[in-house]
Amino acid sequence: MQLVLRDIDQGPYLSKVLAKGQADDTLSGEQLAQIKSKAILMSLKLADKFYNKYKMHLLEQAAHDVIGVVSLGLMELSNQDQQQALRLLITADGVVKCFQKGWSMLSVVSKHKLVNGKSLYGDVDKFLLEQVSTPPDAEEWQGYEAYQDALLEHQRQQSIAALMAQFYAQTSYDPLDFLNLESVLAEAVLYRMLFDNAKVRQDLKKRIAKISLQDEWFSLEYIEQQTQKALAELPATLAETIGKDLGKNFAPALLRTLHFAKSYRELLLNDASPERLERFEHKEGLVGLLGWPLYIVL
Repeated sequence: MQLVLRDIDQGPYLSKVLAKGQADDTLSGEQLAQIKSKAILMSLKLADKFYNKYKMHLLEQAAHDVIGVVSLGLMELSNQDQQQALRLLITADGVVKCFQKGWSMLSVVSKHKLVNGKSLYGDVDKFLLEQVSTPPDAEEWQGYEAYQDALLEHQRQQSIAALMAQFYAQTSYDPLDFLNLESVLAEAVLYRMLFDNAKVRQDLKKRIAKISLQDEWFSLEYIEQQTQKALAELPATLAETIGKDLGKNFAPALLRTLHFAKSYRELLLNDASPERLERFEHKEGLVGLLGWPLYIVL
């Protein structure tokens, strides 16, 4: 493995820290050699576990994986303070700790991606590791940004799971359904509004004909109140995260859906056929009806 020290403003974080250490005379040649030796050993271990270590191009790939994963863990453990990062790297187990931290970070955010349980890299998503992996002399490293994107998506999936557990009768869902956080919350708010805070079931399109819609529901203020009431049932940190993720159009869009629900109810009361109801949904823009259930009534 070569740890090429070049432009300290770009490239893998590990290379940047080592380059700065040499430039500032805070990293000796002996210390650099020890860090390289430990990184090479990590590469051999990774290759032995996931690759054919007797094929040189795969050994090189393992080295690139180690550089990317160590860079990720180093950024986290040092809070992106390069002096602190260098002090960590020159400790006896600094490289190992950074690799373990980086691998753990990738494992956590890979959970919702691994719908079949495992990947080539065990608990780490293959595509995500490929984004983090980097040669030491790369002019630009996007591994940290790739991790941040994966972390945001992981947090959204966690939020969706929490909403399903709190507000839905059926709490499990398939990640391949690509549920949207806003739509999951909106359907819960709408259903609770119509059916006295009941858990969401796939029966709104049938039950709505049996209830009366109150005039007070048809205002932005009331919808915002009901949204905050629902969020208040969640842990405070999670409620805050979800609240920040909601767009400014959440309440107006849900109010539009409520007006649509009123018209849909009138059609039901007039014995409209399932085909006519379905055409009405499509005419109003089914995808654009925030919170309206997407299942088909047979």
